[in-house]
Amino acid sequence: MNTTSIKITSEKLNLQECYDFVTDPSCGGIAVFVGTVRDATQNKEVTQLDFSTYKPMALKEMQKIADATLDKFDIKKIAVHHAEGLLAIGDIPVIITVSSPHRKAAFDACQYAIDTLKETVPIWKKEFFEDGEVWVNAHP
Repeated sequence: MNTTSIKITSEKLNLQECYDFVTDPSCGGIAVFVGTVRDATQNKEVTQLDFSTYKPMALKEMQKIADATLDKFDIKKIAVHHAEGLLAIGDIPVIITVSSPHRKAAFDACQYAIDTLKETVPIWKKEFFEDGEVWVNAHP
């Protein structure tokens, strides 16, 4: 049984695809994290974001996170999908879904996965403002 779904794409991320992947009759809980592009950071108005990846390494690191999450928590399946390219306000750069027989493990695993992704995966974002742009590291 395939227990992980890992994807980096320039196409629009699909929450239903991630949800459907983790759905399992043995699981009583599905936790979902959806990251969205917000309109401001540090009191500056953001107009758009540009996500760049070193795709081979990023996919490998995302798979390591998924595998580690499966090992650390009582979960059944996990999907980790990330967007690349230009994203507008309200667009979705990241979706993580996790299924588990019990809700606490699903919540804990989902938080672990997004926190670890932000720390370790080579994905960089450039923030665009009315008066310029700046690369920011992928850390929270």
